[in-house]
Amino acid sequence: MLCFDRQLVETTCEKAFFIPTGTEEKYFLKCFIFYYCLKRVCLMTDKNLSKLPPVNAVLNSLAKYGINFQMYDNVRVEPTDQSFIDAIQFARKGGFDAYVAVGGGSVIDTCKAANLYAASPSSEFLDYVNAPIGKGKPVTVPLKPLIAVPTTSGTGSETTGVAIFDFKELKVKTGIASRAIKPTLGIIDPLHTLSMPERIVANSGFDVLCHALESYTALPYNQRSPCPSNPIDRPAYQGSNPISDVWALHALRIVAKYLKRAIRNPEDREARANMHLASAFAGIGFGNAGVHLCHGMSYPISGLVKSYKPKDYNVDHSLVPHGLSVVLTSPAVFAFTAQIHPERHLEAAEILGADIRTARIKDAGLILADTLRKFLFDLNVDDGLAAIGYSKADIPALVKGTLPQERVTKLSPRPQTEEDLSALFEASMKLY
Repeated sequence: MLCFDRQLVETTCEKAFFIPTGTEEKYFLKCFIFYYCLKRVCLMTDKNLSKLPPVNAVLNSLAKYGINFQMYDNVRVEPTDQSFIDAIQFARKGGFDAYVAVGGGSVIDTCKAANLYAASPSSEFLDYVNAPIGKGKPVTVPLKPLIAVPTTSGTGSETTGVAIFDFKELKVKTGIASRAIKPTLGIIDPLHTLSMPERIVANSGFDVLCHALESYTALPYNQRSPCPSNPIDRPAYQGSNPISDVWALHALRIVAKYLKRAIRNPEDREARANMHLASAFAGIGFGNAGVHLCHGMSYPISGLVKSYKPKDYNVDHSLVPHGLSVVLTSPAVFAFTAQIHPERHLEAAEILGADIRTARIKDAGLILADTLRKFLFDLNVDDGLAAIGYSKADIPALVKGTLPQERVTKLSPRPQTEEDLSALFEASMKLY
């Protein structure tokens, strides 16, 4: 079920997304809990959010209706394998019959993992982690209901069957991908985003931008091979297709119109609301089609972070925010991939503000790259990988960390060699 503006629309999707107005959110949460006859709920969030209005609203609702719950607020911003394991242990001990995740992608992804492994208590951690880092086993166990309440406008995690974490041993990000871990319900309430500081709005928005661009330019679904003999082995990411294209382009148009406004004016509720929708829309798109090189290259950028600490993030550890790690390579990536389906790259550039009336199709990649650089420069984005602590000496390690990300890199419309990846990282050291 997909619910927008109080309209209940029957679809073939088993999941539900609800956009509340006023007190409807609490009412819908109550109805959901009563429908599933829930007795013991796990509320998952992080330390910062545990003191803010979105979590308080959920706490008050659970208490008001006499629902027995426990709160886990130790979610790590940019999760690691160990922080996932800590949450999994909490979930396994709790005996919960439902989960509520209130937060950004870190919280929702952590809750997905906790739900999965609590439902499969005999499984080892690497069993469901994407190959080749983990075993990539298909999920065959039934999971408990999970309500996702996103408080950022970036990952679209409330719509996807993906949970990403930093695998510390290899210093690289990877994840778990399965339709089975998608949240049962996503509550999309733009009021939850009003407390986001400027840089968090920006970096979250860059994730939406790249989700839309990558899914729209990904390898088409009918060019993927080999086809799995068993449907349960079918990957969560199918490649670009007519359905995902609709969501990707719609999200991209919203980003072009509202992201700068949402960053520059926290009181612009129209902009914040539209970016919250764009995050969910892009999530539906890339959750079906997939992403490719920007995301594949972002995982070692985040995993190999040295001492970078971004503005507006209240954390006690170095980190490169996910959206920033993704967008810093975007000009180089799309200049590279535009050899394949250049018309899509040119269309994306036009949506983002480029004048393409006299453009040559062969220049599509350069036009989109220049459009992205201008977009990022206008929003005071760090000047490339060098500005966040990397140098050319780090390129071999960055390439090494990208190679295992075949789940996404193979969705690039243009195949890439190690030398290509090296060149892309080098081109991303400085943007302007």
